[in-house]
Amino acid sequence: MQLQIDGIFVEAKTGYSLLEMIRSARLDNAQFYCRPIAAKMAGEIFNLNYIPVRDHSEQEPASLRRAVQASGGIVQLIRYSDPAGRDVYSRTAQFVIFLALRQLWPKARAKMDCTVGNALFVEVENEPAFDALKLKERMRMLVSQNIPLIRKRLLLSEAQVLFLQDGQADKAALLSYRKADYFDVYSHEGFSDYYYGELAPSTGYLRVWDILPVEGGFMFLYPDDTDPEQVSGYKEMPKFLSVCTEGEKWCQLMECQTVSDLNELVRSGQIRELIRVNEALHEKRYSQVADMVCQRGAKVVMLAGPSSSGKTTSANRLATQLRVHGKKPILMSLDDYYIDRDQIKPGPDGKLDLEHIDTIDIDQFRQDLQALIRGEEVELPSFDFKSGKRLMKGHKIRLAPQTVIIIEGLHALNPILLPAGMDSNLIFKLYVSALLPLNLDDHNRIPSSLLRLLRRTVRDYETRGASVQRTMEMWDSVRRGEKRWIFPYQEEADVIFNSSTLYELPVLKKHIYALLTQIQPEEECYEQVRGLVKVLNYVLEADVDDEIPPTSLVREFIGGNSFYK
Repeated sequence: MQLQIDGIFVEAKTGYSLLEMIRSARLDNAQFYCRPIAAKMAGEIFNLNYIPVRDHSEQEPASLRRAVQASGGIVQLIRYSDPAGRDVYSRTAQFVIFLALRQLWPKARAKMDCTVGNALFVEVENEPAFDALKLKERMRMLVSQNIPLIRKRLLLSEAQVLFLQDGQADKAALLSYRKADYFDVYSHEGFSDYYYGELAPSTGYLRVWDILPVEGGFMFLYPDDTDPEQVSGYKEMPKFLSVCTEGEKWCQLMECQTVSDLNELVRSGQIRELIRVNEALHEKRYSQVADMVCQRGAKVVMLAGPSSSGKTTSANRLATQLRVHGKKPILMSLDDYYIDRDQIKPGPDGKLDLEHIDTIDIDQFRQDLQALIRGEEVELPSFDFKSGKRLMKGHKIRLAPQTVIIIEGLHALNPILLPAGMDSNLIFKLYVSALLPLNLDDHNRIPSSLLRLLRRTVRDYETRGASVQRTMEMWDSVRRGEKRWIFPYQEEADVIFNSSTLYELPVLKKHIYALLTQIQPEEECYEQVRGLVKVLNYVLEADVDDEIPPTSLVREFIGGNSFYK
């Protein structure tokens, strides 16, 4: 049989791997950015060591693997330039990191913590002799050895025993919630691990990276976004890192650091107490932010955050806390300053980039803000999303002595929006994001972007009637916009507010899991959905909506939010 690999027909020989076929067809590439790192068949990602045609025994004929049959022999190569390729690269880095740590400091406990810009923070405990530079040297050695990374399938019971004996009790505990009776691992010289997705064919693919020592562990630096052949520079983000560290401390205090911990709370019914504590924590933080706004004497709060971070609920809850101080908050949205859709110039691809700063009427916003600060009356615009037009409906406001304006929007922290010469003390900058500190296990974090995608998928379906496919179709564009227009300004905020809750994964699963599992391999979004399902498969569903208050951030996504009534 022939496979069609990136449009080129290649003979699929028995026992040959995809990597061998790629090389025989001269589809390999020395350039890091263009080199195939994995393959996609029938909506699934595969390691390049995968063998499409397998010979079971001398008595049985060679047979096509399931994925090859399902794809009709069509193979799409995945490179670092693809989002899926970057995920493969990241997981490969994790394997090499934890292998090197095990070889150098067998008793150390290393834990995936958070992503800081284009770097990954890994926390190292129980090892006073830890040396990040020594780790870097060992990783370079492992990369130079070009160790093949071949996945091995074990019975689930075998995998649990393996991880318990290896000191990875967190992973063994997680596997007790796995429904399948098997589990796949990657191993080398007695070390075994898995990262809930495919790795590169060998350690030699990990070519562009660096390690920097930081307090409590180290930063692993990924390739630069604009020039992937070079390592990304590291920009310190103390505010962001502080919020992540605070989240980790709350996980420890509430004894909920991994998904298996969370499942035990669901099983015992203690998740209801977790909900109450989480909501109390949020209320306390909103109160603290309101205190800071009033102490400064700010007249304007600029509130920004990525998609599905809970900006609207945060604006309303902050407004409530400001009322406790005797303030008279007014809510404004930057969306109302969109220019008319027919005035937006299409990008090079012919599409409208609705997340670009140029879609905002910056001059008009500056004029209105300046006039309001001077005490003048201003008529606010209102954007009609159905017609794509900005309308004036006679909505006029004037700032009273106790008025505080809360302006919420994608670009709210962009300094270009503020009039030149404005007193900085009058402006308070608030950044809201769902920075989930919960891990699947010590070696596998749950990306904050995954939580936000789950939130958005549930909200779009529950409250906006949008399909899963439609939400997934927009997500890559949303993520590109965040990286360009939001993340560069987050460290300039006066306060970074973590809007995640430890309890919401079991709640969101109840609302969306059945729909996600209906997505078929032939659908374009199957790969994205499969990533969500892989995580949710380990999470116990919780029917506790009655415990979630109507002002909760989670209510913005599952419905029943009192601020939307």
